[in-house]
Amino acid sequence: MTDRHGETADAVLRWAEKTPDAPALWWNGTATTYRELADEAAAAHARLAERVPAGATLAVLDAKAPRTVATVLACLASGRPVLLPSPTLPPDHLAAVTAEAGCRYALAGETITPLTPQSGDARKRAVPPGTGFVLTTSGSTGTPKAVPLPHDGVDAFTRWAAEAFGITAGTPVLNYAPLNFDLCLLDVWTTLAHGGQVVLVDPAVAASGPRLLGLLRAHPVEVVQAVPLFYALVSAAARAEGGGPLGTVRHAVFTGDVMPEQTLADLMALAPGARLHNIYGCTETNDSLIHEVARDRPLLSPPPLGRPLPGVRIRLRGSEGRLVTGPGRGELEVSTPFQSTGYPDRRRTAEKFITDPADGPGGGARWFRTGDLVEADADGVLRLVGRLDHQVKIRGVAVNTAEVEQVILDHPDVEEAGVTTLPDPVEGRRLVAVVRLKRGSTATSLDLKRHCAARLPRGSVPGTLVPVREPLPRTSTGKVDRRTLAAMRPAAPQVPAAPVGDRP
Repeated sequence: MTDRHGETADAVLRWAEKTPDAPALWWNGTATTYRELADEAAAAHARLAERVPAGATLAVLDAKAPRTVATVLACLASGRPVLLPSPTLPPDHLAAVTAEAGCRYALAGETITPLTPQSGDARKRAVPPGTGFVLTTSGSTGTPKAVPLPHDGVDAFTRWAAEAFGITAGTPVLNYAPLNFDLCLLDVWTTLAHGGQVVLVDPAVAASGPRLLGLLRAHPVEVVQAVPLFYALVSAAARAEGGGPLGTVRHAVFTGDVMPEQTLADLMALAPGARLHNIYGCTETNDSLIHEVARDRPLLSPPPLGRPLPGVRIRLRGSEGRLVTGPGRGELEVSTPFQSTGYPDRRRTAEKFITDPADGPGGGARWFRTGDLVEADADGVLRLVGRLDHQVKIRGVAVNTAEVEQVILDHPDVEEAGVTTLPDPVEGRRLVAVVRLKRGSTATSLDLKRHCAARLPRGSVPGTLVPVREPLPRTSTGKVDRRTLAAMRPAAPQVPAAPVGDRP
């Protein structure tokens, strides 16, 4: 397997020579050794070589499994960019993202299918030379974007992650995320490049707390990275089981969403020897900021975003387009050694990637506009306020729904919260909050409204608060699915809403 590729794939294959019988992957209790992984990758490469020209971008549509990992490894080692779309993408979104990435072929099982180019110049949609992975954004605000990641960026990330989390030969690392998530650059590819053991979570058990807890105990996992929902499931299972703590976990990383304070407290008790890290990043930039939670200090909700990783630069741009100096709010812009070369669609690239010729002593830095509204305090500590695309106008006043959610989550009886808007014939839009209460809570919608009124401006208090008992709907990334919140019904008749006065 030759052709232009990076260090990561070579490092994985070298472990097949150094420790051929060592486990590389665990899948439903069965190990795949490094020799078996390399053999499967060689077989995949032979199949590809017959049908897919070197350098052609291939969409791998197979579900998560050891064989899929081997196929991706074959692509990386042979210089074929590999697109990993979400398995839950609807057909029209899948067609759009494969076209944007310039995919000429798709693989599903043993079948390789040539893809018919859509109208327009295909060369404008091709990913640049040196691309390894082509990931996709979630598509939560529209059609997903194709995100090419260069081999040198992936290699730089795997070197940092291995050192930061102590991943060496034999280290068991849990992989909870789907293979199309950028989280896999740590869980899967950093681990394999350094001779560790990847404990793959079968998507069929991803919502089962007891099964997840069993994997952590059986293998015994040292490094975990997952969305907060995973930790909530595992902590609940541990309470029900009544077993001991997870003594082998050295690092527990949470990312992708705001970590609830109670879930964080549960995690601290469940993994008493673990260092806990909040990591911030985007698909386009990979990890950018990291904050380690101090066990001997009061918990902060939400946890700070932390400090830049080595080589990462950050800045805030205010609503008027000027850079924020000192304390203040603005859109977070980042420049990282791990980031994408830009979307294949040049128009989309121009909207999100900024080249600043006058920036810094060397000039020419490329910044990514994250779309996240971030606040810096007097000490330079950064906290996420919410998404700019979650900014809505209520009675002419800008309201960030994520900020409202966080205030609701601060109520001691609240387990989950989601805020969305619905059309209103008088006000145009009105805020609706769906709130999952903790077991045994007797809080009413009026109690929750009073809580919000004491902490938010009047225009930011939800006009409708719906208490429920069942878990809130989630997207494939583990975040609250705001699009479906309005269909949820209250657990009991709501207390009639009383007039809410101005904030004291």
